[in-house]
Amino acid sequence: MKITVINGTEKHGITYRLKEVFLEQFNGKAQIKEFYLPRDCPGFCSGCTSCFLKDQNLCKDAEYVRKIESALLEADLLVFTSPSYVMHTTGAMKAMLDHFGYRWMPHRPAKEMFGKRAFIITQCLGAGDNSTAKDIKDSLSWWGITYIRKCHFKLMGNVVWDRLSEKKRSEMTNGIVTAGRKFAKIDYSKPARTGILTKAKFYAVRMMQTGLGKDDPEYTDYKYWKANGWIGKERPWKAH
Repeated sequence: MKITVINGTEKHGITYRLKEVFLEQFNGKAQIKEFYLPRDCPGFCSGCTSCFLKDQNLCKDAEYVRKIESALLEADLLVFTSPSYVMHTTGAMKAMLDHFGYRWMPHRPAKEMFGKRAFIITQCLGAGDNSTAKDIKDSLSWWGITYIRKCHFKLMGNVVWDRLSEKKRSEMTNGIVTAGRKFAKIDYSKPARTGILTKAKFYAVRMMQTGLGKDDPEYTDYKYWKANGWIGKERPWKAH
């Protein structure tokens, strides 16, 4: 199996340590490819809309985005990590996710995403663990992923691993090990089930695309949906 990891920071802190513990459960079982932000996707979306209206390869940062997208599409499991920065994901993670706006369901979602599984790791000082995970989950769910799990922790008073209490370190380690073992037991030869909410989003967008296509048959997103057969009877979750 293949795992692609998107690290929301280059810092090797608590989030990094938790991610390493999670991945240890896959030793000898998986090929792991990691990206560290902002190093592996340093540019911000400029809002040029080329990816939406024309072609994603016209993006000024396409050389970075293509590498990440290729790894995401090839992977059986996606892992996203981010500490909480002012109650949200890191700016680098947000910047990368912005580059994939064209892969949201109202535009040109990749059919491969509908059968994938994803895991989100976050931690914060005080508050923001849930909102940080939600920042990432929002994009994943609109990419078409249903199977999304998260492991998030609240720290109270310190953000340095060696200064945490033994009780807190044990709590965090045990939680991430348990999650890792559950994911390691999954049969990745079978795609994850696509849930009702994901399907509801798809059908709502399908109606929208059908209408847009009637007004402008050359509209980029409509042509993509039509080419995939989604305006007809084909469905992305049945392509696996």
